[in-house]
Amino acid sequence: MCLAIPGEVLTVEEDLATVDVGGVEQEVRLDTLSEDVAEADYLLVHTGFAIQKLSPEEARETLSLFDELIETNKQLEEEREV
Repeated sequence: MCLAIPGEVLTVEEDLATVDVGGVEQEVRLDTLSEDVAEADYLLVHTGFAIQKLSPEEARETLSLFDELIETNKQLEEEREV
């Protein structure tokens, strides 16, 4: 299973961007995209490659779903401990 995570572009230099992914800065290759990328854009990132440009709304929705998944997982773990 593959997992891609939204990240906000902090800087762009040629085919590389520095992206904030959950508070962690990561270098991401941009040569897989056909679109131009600028600071404050959101990208879907997988293993160091940008695979899709996202709207801010899509990024927020996806990150919210990740938060829900994490919370559900915590609740399940707590129930198992009982």
